Amino acid sequence: MLDFDELRELAADVRVFVDVAEDKAEALRAVVAAYDVVLAIFPSEEGMGLHVVKGGEILDRIATSRTHAMYSHTAIAVPDLEHAEVLKRLTAPVEQRIAA
Repeated sequence: MLDFDELRELAADVRVFVDVAEDKAEALRAVVAAYDVVLAIFPSEEGMGLHVVKGGEILDRIATSRTHAMYSHTAIAVPDLEHAEVLKRLTAPVEQRIAA
C-alpha cells in the first residue's frame, strides 16, 4: 500500500537536495542511481499521479509473488506525466537509452 504523504515528504527532500546542488541534472541522476525504486509524482485529476522512473521490475516481482521485499525508494515531484516519462528516459542506463 502506498503512503502518499510519505511520497510527498520524500519528494520534498529530493527537491531540497537538487535545489542546493550546483549541477541539478547530476543531482537528479545521483538520486535515481541511489535508490532501488524511484517514483515520479505529479498532480492529476485523481489527486496524485504516479510513474515508475526506476525499479518497475522489483515492483512487478513483489506484485506477482505476493511477498514483501526490502528495497529503498524515493519520489521526485514533476509537473505532469510527460515530465515523468522524460525523467525516466534521461536517467535510464546508457545501454537502455541507446536501444530506445
